[in-house]
Amino acid sequence: MITRREFLQASMALAAITGTDAFGSWSRLAAQQTLTQDDLLRFDDFGNVTLIHVTDIHAQLKPIWFREPEINIGEAKGVVPHLTGTDFLSKFGIAKGSADAYALTYDDYVALARSYGRMGGMDRVATVVKSIRAARPDSLLLDGGDTWHGSMTSFLTKGQDMVNVMNALGVEAMTSHWEWTYGTDRVKEIVETLPFPFLGANIFDAEWDEPAFEPYKIFERGGVKIAVIGQAFPYMPIANPKWMFPEYSFGIREERMQEVVDEVRAAGVDLVVCLSHNGFDVDRKMASRVKGIDVVLTGHTHDAVPEPVLIGETILIASGSNGKFVSRIDLDVRDGRMMGYRHKLIPIFSDVIKPDADMAALIDKEREPFKAQLEEKIGTTDSLLYRRGNFNGTWDDLICDAIRSERDAQIAMSPGVRWGTTLLPGDAITREDIHNVTSMTYGACYRTEMSGETIKTILEDVADNIFNPDPYYQQGGDMVRVGGLAYAIDVSKPIGERISSIALADSGEAIEAGKTYTVAGWASVNEGTEGPQIWDVIETHVRKIGTVQLKPNTSVTVTGI
Repeated sequence: MITRREFLQASMALAAITGTDAFGSWSRLAAQQTLTQDDLLRFDDFGNVTLIHVTDIHAQLKPIWFREPEINIGEAKGVVPHLTGTDFLSKFGIAKGSADAYALTYDDYVALARSYGRMGGMDRVATVVKSIRAARPDSLLLDGGDTWHGSMTSFLTKGQDMVNVMNALGVEAMTSHWEWTYGTDRVKEIVETLPFPFLGANIFDAEWDEPAFEPYKIFERGGVKIAVIGQAFPYMPIANPKWMFPEYSFGIREERMQEVVDEVRAAGVDLVVCLSHNGFDVDRKMASRVKGIDVVLTGHTHDAVPEPVLIGETILIASGSNGKFVSRIDLDVRDGRMMGYRHKLIPIFSDVIKPDADMAALIDKEREPFKAQLEEKIGTTDSLLYRRGNFNGTWDDLICDAIRSERDAQIAMSPGVRWGTTLLPGDAITREDIHNVTSMTYGACYRTEMSGETIKTILEDVADNIFNPDPYYQQGGDMVRVGGLAYAIDVSKPIGERISSIALADSGEAIEAGKTYTVAGWASVNEGTEGPQIWDVIETHVRKIGTVQLKPNTSVTVTGI
């Protein structure tokens, strides 16, 4: 008798052979060097349930450039999603220079970007969602969070522009992370108006230690009962300012997840879906330990993976970020069990997919009050400006240069956040572009003094948040970005032993533990932080220099990968 696990593995293999996975059609398209909307949306309907997943949009309403990471260190070499560039292409059999190579990797990014154009745009996402729903009217659209935050318009409207757009898109459930940085009152105000549930099985009332939000929602589609369990970002009080949402506690709460899964199974559901913002590695571990989850729709780490990852009898789906992709997952659910699946990671090529007229009109309406501010040219870049990877990107270098210059500091520190779009060489830098990499509710640019010992402690603590071998202790984004500072890091070492050779980058002078240095930065989680807003600091700096020309940054030496 074939086991369920063997059936799922065979289903995956068959999908690859028959070209019904994310990438069979992509490879053909790349060979032809042509893209059409019909090709991008083509999908052979399968089974009786369809899930549509978007996540980590970060309030990007319009098409954007977004370069995927050059370095993505993980728990084991050669394991998805910790493959980049040529290794990624080789793993999935993607042709170098193809459309899918452009969408999924950083290789030859500028040339490919000029060939294939921008990606994303919520009006194009709407076209894709409507197409899927036309084929599968009972489709279930789920949003993995980090939706209301990350742009100038979302900052100015306190997320309302994205709320209006996602309501119009027809989202049917969501979970959360950066949403909480608008503060408890604003989150509750929005949640009370949402036409769909705001799920978080792991969000508890901090005073009473009781569940504070709906843990799950049960949907019936095509005669199938589907439980969608929400898992909000577990490390809110560590990665973001706790004082903004003191009423609530978070955490992975693995035991709680198992209890909720058992509860919905006892209620007779046929399919259990975890809508998660844990991050890929955390979800991989959780799926290996919590029994009874059929599908994990993962978010937070912005990974775009063209094939599901099988964890026991659970499939793990990663749908990228910034509106670059939409995942469609068709499932065959019979007798209370998932018997097979078919999946496609749909790339949103904005020059190929026709904008949905209603959504385009709504987006223009949301942006119109701020149009002049958004589009004002601040400067130009001769350098590729990107952020994403475990260490400094060029946007981070520019931010750190601006902080040091405008705040008269020896050392600059900038948070290792994953969100932030890309600009190509020759592009104008608009005010909107600056906000796309800085816009948040605690953007004050502080200036202070720190001892060499404190600087090393900060680097060690952040490194452990990223490179701890246990995913449950990986509580950060990427490594703190630095300007004016050089150091070496051995990611294989334990906490307290990873960082060495810390020096002032300009002079090469070693940082001394007992000596004090001027340090400026932004995104402090401490309440009452004072200083100009980071976007104003960058704007002033870019206006002064006119054209951005960055030299390669070699200040961080990485070993132990």
